[in-house]
Amino acid sequence: MAELNIGDLAPNFTLPKDGGGEVSLAALRGKTVVLYFYPKDDTSGCTNQAIQFSEKKDEFEDKNAIIIGVSKDSIKSHDKFKAKYDLKIDLLSDEELDAANAYGTWVEKSMYGRKYMGMDRSTFLIDADGKIKKICRKVKIPGHIDDVIKSI
Repeated sequence: MAELNIGDLAPNFTLPKDGGGEVSLAALRGKTVVLYFYPKDDTSGCTNQAIQFSEKKDEFEDKNAIIIGVSKDSIKSHDKFKAKYDLKIDLLSDEELDAANAYGTWVEKSMYGRKYMGMDRSTFLIDADGKIKKICRKVKIPGHIDDVIKSI
């Protein structure tokens, strides 16, 4: 897998969406897409991030931008997560890791000396032409959502 760079065409994907249906990146041309990958539904950092994106959804929409969260969790998990926190953003299920591998977000991690594979919290800002405008890896949540809004 080649490293993605700013200016590259964002890899296309089609993934199932919470609540049914699916989302294809190619079908979103003409809009700015905030594509964020996160490790797991209903964990503290991921919940905080999803709530913050949901709270700012109108600001993103005012800039013709949509927010899409992607994790390895199932649609059933996404539906429960969304309902529990009244999330307003679309969550996609990447159980086969097709999108995560294309974007380089399924990575080796280490905790307490134990190595394992997991999702790198990353955000990709994709412009209306489908090109990558900004890449944020190893995202720290405080201030991140406002930084993304300013980057649009």
